[in-house]
Amino acid sequence: MILRPVRDSAADAAAVRAVANAAFDALRRSLGEEPAEPTPAFVAVADIRTRHLAVTDPGGCWLAEKDGRPIGTALALRREGLWALSLFCVVPEEQGKGVGRLLLDHAVAYGRGCLRGMIAVSADPVAARRYQAAGFTLHPAMELTGQVDLAALPDPGGIPVHLGDAAHLALLDSVDRRIRGGAHGPDHPVLLRTCDELLVADTLTGSGYCYRTEGRIVLLAATSRRLASRLLTEALTRIPAGTKARLANITAEQDWAVSVGMAGGLSVHNRGYLALRGMRPPAPYLPSGAYL
Repeated sequence: MILRPVRDSAADAAAVRAVANAAFDALRRSLGEEPAEPTPAFVAVADIRTRHLAVTDPGGCWLAEKDGRPIGTALALRREGLWALSLFCVVPEEQGKGVGRLLLDHAVAYGRGCLRGMIAVSADPVAARRYQAAGFTLHPAMELTGQVDLAALPDPGGIPVHLGDAAHLALLDSVDRRIRGGAHGPDHPVLLRTCDELLVADTLTGSGYCYRTEGRIVLLAATSRRLASRLLTEALTRIPAGTKARLANITAEQDWAVSVGMAGGLSVHNRGYLALRGMRPPAPYLPSGAYL
């Protein structure tokens, strides 16, 4: 087996994606779910993420190969003292052979010196055990899904929300630092490219933002629960008719999000964990799975 850094290339992006597809398809089948065929948009966003992190965080992005075939990968990033694991998976036939432990050791080592750490953990009990052994605290997470009942959503309360763009990057980073202790920095331009829209609220009493792609709330951060609820309500109203909404990685501290989602007709389910080290769950905050 060879362990090497992920390169900024179409070939390596495709290799990372092939490993992820095989690993997560097997996980879904083990949970009694039917894997979905990746859409062209999903493939494009996944490859952009891999190539972006290969450039910004070459020390945190690793690919395991056996006989020239990709069998495992780990993508980690560092942002202002916060380390996050964006992706970690091994193809089913190579699991339990030490490949995952070696990959995770390299990814965690990249975060040496970081005071805080964050991982969005799947429903895989083996992964949860591995992260807990690595010193992370597991916070059970929820997922909200379903068709939005627009008429039942709470009154927005008059807080103005408008579309954001690159001119708001300093504001976004400022909110990040206050809520999670580190800005997303170079990840925001990528999120702007790959999401359908960015919603921004900036008032005298606080600020916040929300990225949305189709029915998925990709990332939300705000300096107050009231602003966060307003941004989430606005994002849900903008989901195209007939598109299923999905909010993931919701810890108990985000009860404001559960209240908004359930008022809008969404169903809540337990789904994985948010694994944290050196920090409590950021709030009000809905993390991105890719950039946390």
